[in-house]
Amino acid sequence: MRQYVFELILTATLTLALSWAVWRLSLRYKLYPGIRERDVHTTPTPRLGGIAMYLAMMTALVVSQANPYFELVWVDPALMWSIVGASTLIVVVGVADDLWDLDWMIKLAAQFLAAGIIAIGGGLQIYALPLGDLTVWSSWVSIVLTMFSIVIVMNAVNFIDGLDGLVAGTCLIANGIFFVYSYILVRDTGASTNFNLATLLAVVLIGACAGFLPMNWNGAKLFMGDAGALLLGLLMATSAIAITGQLEPAMLDPETIGRSQLVGAFLPILLPLVIVLLPLADFGLAVVRRLAAGKSPFSADRKHLHHRMLDMGHSDRGAVLIFYAWTTIVGLAVLLMYLGAREDWPGEYRLGILFGAVGVVACVVVTLLPPRRNRPRRESATADSAAP
Repeated sequence: MRQYVFELILTATLTLALSWAVWRLSLRYKLYPGIRERDVHTTPTPRLGGIAMYLAMMTALVVSQANPYFELVWVDPALMWSIVGASTLIVVVGVADDLWDLDWMIKLAAQFLAAGIIAIGGGLQIYALPLGDLTVWSSWVSIVLTMFSIVIVMNAVNFIDGLDGLVAGTCLIANGIFFVYSYILVRDTGASTNFNLATLLAVVLIGACAGFLPMNWNGAKLFMGDAGALLLGLLMATSAIAITGQLEPAMLDPETIGRSQLVGAFLPILLPLVIVLLPLADFGLAVVRRLAAGKSPFSADRKHLHHRMLDMGHSDRGAVLIFYAWTTIVGLAVLLMYLGAREDWPGEYRLGILFGAVGVVACVVVTLLPPRRNRPRRESATADSAAP
């Protein structure tokens, strides 16, 4: 665990320092776009925070190569360097979009290329679904399924990047829960390269989000932009696939890790999905909404979930905290269900269901009943709507 703490502190410290440097340079050279119609903020603000996050996370990953504890992760250097290469591509394209607003087809092509670098170049693919003996039928199906999964999660995370601290905080919580899950799963099933990769990526993501959040909190000085949001989505999807797509049916035997067949079959799939539940929901609604209107699914609008919450009367900070609450409640509920199915945490399975039910009801009430329903949105809001 100390090795993971070191990686977290290293990534967070580098991200904070680099974010400050990027902010100062952006202001000095006026590297920020004008205000768009769909934007919530009213003051031109740099969107290049993704550069700082990228440099910090890649540095942490490269440093891990010299740590004997992560030797197993670097057994397959092609996979690790494919992650670095895909991250570099997506950040370069993201920065270009943050500065000049690229055509959506160029961005989508780059996303599929980055996903292909990981799936084909790195060989990280969804080979099986932990549902009984269900496996993916062919290598091409595996590659296509993996690429689409990565691209969907990237866009889902990017779509909610619309308020100060929203993406950074939500991903911080989600990856914190996923880290605990993957760390325990590695211990229960036995260490393997991909499982340890998932845990390493999760802790690096936590560090990057924690280091960036002080610069991005309400009244943000710096936005992560498409570069940062797409990078977070890319690495979160890669981390989830490293576990979910690699599980073998034998590893889910109740005698192996001491949990019921039902829980063992579904939770490895459910938890990675749950931690991006809100981004996926917003992404799905946006695609349906835009296609129904005869528009491109990537055309920009001001009807995302966070926009609707502002229109309901929530403050910027209040809407962000509600997103945090939803992510925490749903993620912890599923994690408790997983822990409760293990022999050393008897009874917590029911606690997870109860915790989730009560928490969801509370979140629904808070979401639908803003404290100041008729209060207009503050004109001084400083949130980012860099995502489409």
